[in-house]
Amino acid sequence: MNTTTEHAGVMIRRWRRCRRLSQLELSELAGTSTRHLSFVETGRATPSREMVLRLAGALGVSLRETNQMLLGAGLAPAYPDARVDHAARAALLDLLDGVLAGHLPNPALVLDAEFDVVATNTAVDRLLVTLVDPDLLDPPVNVVRVTLHPRGLSRHLVNLGPWRAHLLRQVRQHAATAPSASLDALLADAEGFPHPEHAEPRGGTFALPMQLRVEDTTLSLFSTVATFGTPLDVAASELAIETFLPADTTTRAWLAAADT
Repeated sequence: MNTTTEHAGVMIRRWRRCRRLSQLELSELAGTSTRHLSFVETGRATPSREMVLRLAGALGVSLRETNQMLLGAGLAPAYPDARVDHAARAALLDLLDGVLAGHLPNPALVLDAEFDVVATNTAVDRLLVTLVDPDLLDPPVNVVRVTLHPRGLSRHLVNLGPWRAHLLRQVRQHAATAPSASLDALLADAEGFPHPEHAEPRGGTFALPMQLRVEDTTLSLFSTVATFGTPLDVAASELAIETFLPADTTTRAWLAAADT
């Protein structure tokens, strides 16, 4: 957790502007007066715990940011963080390992809010070790960088152009929702990697598959993403489980054979 604490009002004003809300609009969403919100933003009034939670909910900020707002108001955080609690972290990782194993033989991995890999199953490990230069796999592994880097998965992606566009769109959406210097740096790196001209996906389908060439076989994989529906922990709230499902019988058979 960031130990540099801004005043709660400064954070609330910044997020209100980020969400493009007026003081009137935010005060209506949070059930308070415009006058009180103005006083909170300028530091003339210190918000109560309930008010911070209502404003954070109205702004749609993360649990991490909600804790920071509370600290900025001189209040205790509302949500624990498994990253700073060894026992909680071990329990969370154990749970995630079980979930990932349950997805086999399909590749599945856990990502944090900045697209860094937290955990993988053996199907993902097998593909990465086979297709990616070892020096790109030193932790922390970032899934966007390892996919688009010229010595990463990009050289094996049949549809690199459309898949690159998909990944960049995901990073931009995350950066718009929760701006950070790390996401800005990731986007700059990813946009700078060599790439073909973007081409629209070919063929009528309901979702873009990742088409990955492995030796003499082209794997076609649909990506699905799951998150905790009711997170009560900062670390858990920022995790996503991405699973790649076979889009055809060839891919299904290859994954099953590789898992034996």
